[in-house]
Amino acid sequence: MLIDEQTKIAVLLRHHPDALETIIRLSPNFKKLRNPVLRKLMAGRTSIAMAAKIGGCHPEDFFKKLEPLGFEVNLQTAVAEETPGDTKPIPVFLKELKEEELVPLDVRPMLAEGKDPLKQIQQEIRNLKNGQVLKIINSFEPTPLLKLLENQGFQSYVDARGENWVETYFYKSSLAKTPVLEVEATSSAGWDQSLKRFRDKLQAIDVRHLEMPQPMMTILEALGRLPHDHALFVHHKRIPVFLLTELKERNFDYRIRETGEGEVSLLIFHN
Repeated sequence: MLIDEQTKIAVLLRHHPDALETIIRLSPNFKKLRNPVLRKLMAGRTSIAMAAKIGGCHPEDFFKKLEPLGFEVNLQTAVAEETPGDTKPIPVFLKELKEEELVPLDVRPMLAEGKDPLKQIQQEIRNLKNGQVLKIINSFEPTPLLKLLENQGFQSYVDARGENWVETYFYKSSLAKTPVLEVEATSSAGWDQSLKRFRDKLQAIDVRHLEMPQPMMTILEALGRLPHDHALFVHHKRIPVFLLTELKERNFDYRIRETGEGEVSLLIFHN
């Protein structure tokens, strides 16, 4: 299998059963991957370049350790990946924030208990008022989350305060596209044509009974197993805005049809 710096960790784990322990041996920070909840949360969004940044190593360290497992490095595409959390000066307004403008959320206890903090993070993001900033306290730089929220119109600033103490600030960018615009741009155009195209190659799942963030995780897991010429038909109870930007990151296209109150259908397929 050919890999490069943009190859997702989840792809490595699916391809070879020994990849998990091989990656964990690269850095103490990767021991968190033994936690199935955290692994599910991060592996699908984290590239080798991102993971190297989190682990304090280099993509070449990954390549060297993975080659004995049968992975081959695609040197033509092995270009360093920039992430939203790259070092930059602290914005002036962050220094001048008042107490009521800062919303702190320490996710370390949740991760220690094996719980997925994404649901709580999403809730805090939705509840942010104009001018407020969300400060997430974690034990590592949440690189995949930086990219996810960047696509939702948020900028970020990362402050590594010490071992197991990283503060990440998220604040709204008025220049970025909002999720609402993204949904409107897609709408339901081409639903019938797309459904006809995949008529005999559909896989269906129903996530209406699941609590957040399980619908998103369930859909992403199903997409990881989806044949390239098939489509995933999803029964949902709302338009999953956070999922839509994640689909674009993973090179999937989609169509949406709202059939009634609390009834939304999604057709997701490889771009």
